[in-house]
Amino acid sequence: SSNMEKDSILKFHQQLFLISENLVTEDVAALKFLCTDLLHLSKLEGVKSAADIFKLLMAQEYLNAEDTFLLAELLYRIKCHSLLEKLDYTKEKVQEHLHEKGRVSPYRQMLYELSENITSEMLKEIIFLLQNHLPKQWMILSALDLLTSLEKQRLLTKDNVTILEDVCMTVSPDLLETIDCYKKARGHTCVLLKWELEWHKSGVTIPGLHYFLAESLKYRDVLEYLRPHRAAQHTQNRETENLLTVMSHFSISPLITMTSYKMDGPHRGFCLIINNVNFKTSQRKGSCKDAEQLERVFTWLGLDVRTYTDLTSGAIINLMETWQHVQDHKDRNCFICCILSHGKSGAIRGTDDKLVSIRLLMSHFTAKQCPQLAAKPKLFFIQACQGDNIQRPVYVDTDGPTPDLSCGQEGVSLSESIPEEADFLLGMATVDGCVSFRHIEEGTWYIQALCSKLQLLVPRGEDILSILTQVNEDVAKRDSPSGTKKQMPQPAYTLRRKLIFPIPMAPPPS
Repeated sequence: SSNMEKDSILKFHQQLFLISENLVTEDVAALKFLCTDLLHLSKLEGVKSAADIFKLLMAQEYLNAEDTFLLAELLYRIKCHSLLEKLDYTKEKVQEHLHEKGRVSPYRQMLYELSENITSEMLKEIIFLLQNHLPKQWMILSALDLLTSLEKQRLLTKDNVTILEDVCMTVSPDLLETIDCYKKARGHTCVLLKWELEWHKSGVTIPGLHYFLAESLKYRDVLEYLRPHRAAQHTQNRETENLLTVMSHFSISPLITMTSYKMDGPHRGFCLIINNVNFKTSQRKGSCKDAEQLERVFTWLGLDVRTYTDLTSGAIINLMETWQHVQDHKDRNCFICCILSHGKSGAIRGTDDKLVSIRLLMSHFTAKQCPQLAAKPKLFFIQACQGDNIQRPVYVDTDGPTPDLSCGQEGVSLSESIPEEADFLLGMATVDGCVSFRHIEEGTWYIQALCSKLQLLVPRGEDILSILTQVNEDVAKRDSPSGTKKQMPQPAYTLRRKLIFPIPMAPPPS
């Protein structure tokens, strides 16, 4: 099996070499541009060949012998369809999986599509119009160079494409179609939703159509679908037939899918970290490592982080009441609270060893109690034991007090801990009745896995529930030094939409 694995890796590297040899300078520039959201700009600037890009993608775990889809997508995007066969893909096979496995963002697709339609004469005119915005020393050789320069200066972002609209209106209004389509796709494709209404009026019903139109199609799919409908008027039946053909072509099941919470405002939200280290009879060594890592990661994700250390049960409740009434929530997209402490079923402990119900803490932020956060996602991450077990010696401690071996407590289900109303997520380090583990130097298994997966998967556009599934897998693989103790985290939620953090411009903090 070892030889087979070596042969597989050798074949993979040969495939990459052959593909790299068949890509010209313009193709490499296009690949660099399409990877801008996936790889750090400083690393991309040193790229000289396609092979350099492949190495960077492999280092970031985007590309490996078992999963070559990202490379197939990139080749598809730059229209190098003949090279797909070297990866055992076809154009049709890539299209079939794009909706579920595509990594290139709609924003990046739109910019690349635009660059492909900008002629050399248009480029000269655009450079003239933008001469006061472009660095004097910057050599603009292509449309991609121009777009990269505007992005570097933050004049162009996924949330603000005004500068492009202005120059396109002057130079070639036809280019606006590409930008308009992107904006409509971001706004859940209002044109398509209008068709849905017309179909509905005509008695045509497709299960889950509203959600399919609003979320499932990505930018290129929307663009290709819009064009024939702009060119000609179809009958209701023909439109329905076309839609079903597109759905079938992209293997999209007409089932309900979720739209996303708004997370692109100027202020992401507040993140509270309560770090209880020193108790009357114990000390949670390693917890400060968790708190520091959480602060770095959530600051990187754009949140305003506030850390509180060693709070009693009363102080924790008072803190929740204080933040419940903060008026600035109304300008924020979300609210996050991380609690690192000892605990018991359905509750966490203050440093005075008194229990505080998790449900009570979360109830301060319901729509009724905190209207500024109504309809916004509220995330609580709890690192604490939820049951009593004998602590294990040496480097692994349990995040619960030295147990009473009678073990006669009643359990509290996770669903009882979370408020009944919408828009809450509760991430627990462990299932009810069990301990969670903490390394006295490196921190807890759960928090370290959470921070690691956020840094890895947010830049890939993954939603929070997908990320927490990966956290579960990571923690479940670990075991204590004796090899006899395991841990399984457990999320519960009443989220109504996907929660996707915007991809930060800065690289992950660690």
